[in-house]
Amino acid sequence: MENLSIVIPAYNEERRLPATLDRILAYAERSPVPVREILVVDDGSRDGTAALVEARGGIVRLVRNPGNRGKGYAVRQGMLAAAGDWILSTDADLSAPIEELEKLVATARRENAVVAIGSRALDRKLVKVHQPLMREISGRAFNVVMRLVTGLPFRDTQCGFKLFRRDAAREIFPRQVEDGFSFDVEDLLIAQALDLRSIEVPVEWSNVEGTKVGLMQGIKSFADLVRIRARAVRGDYK
Repeated sequence: MENLSIVIPAYNEERRLPATLDRILAYAERSPVPVREILVVDDGSRDGTAALVEARGGIVRLVRNPGNRGKGYAVRQGMLAAAGDWILSTDADLSAPIEELEKLVATARRENAVVAIGSRALDRKLVKVHQPLMREISGRAFNVVMRLVTGLPFRDTQCGFKLFRRDAAREIFPRQVEDGFSFDVEDLLIAQALDLRSIEVPVEWSNVEGTKVGLMQGIKSFADLVRIRARAVRGDYK
């Protein structure tokens, strides 16, 4: 039977991780897809994140970044270290409940896709707790610009809940250049360049306070789109 790796990028998540790991471990006991490992990728945290993960043991493993390199770098490290047949990347706050994984797996299998991304935009009724208004507006604006610049069809590339078949991850992530928050767009454009079928699946989602995305990082993400598109046009991702 196929099994699953779960990748959690983490930067100064000492306070939120215990409850997150407890919930995922409890889910692993009843998951229809056996959970092989939970990889927490520590992105140069200055708190006790790494020690907390190491103390867990069992199927919980620590992957260390060489300093604070960014969420994109952390996700790439986890994806390339994972050994499961399918690999889920999820945020440390579990804003998308871990149980929503079953929707991604079922839809990917049914539609013969190798990448399935969780989406807040396809069914807004599934958003239980909204972001602050200005953040939500900027997020929607980013996605409109993203579609115009890259040509990707997805309505929400920034939901941190994405599933990759391992062979697809091995093709996509070595080609990823962006280490910051625009890496999601780049990965999906790489998948498109390699003719890897990617689908968007509506998932339940709740905003959790404590975002690591600052104003300048958000603004930079718009500029990143131009660079990502230029690489695609040059054929760099092939």
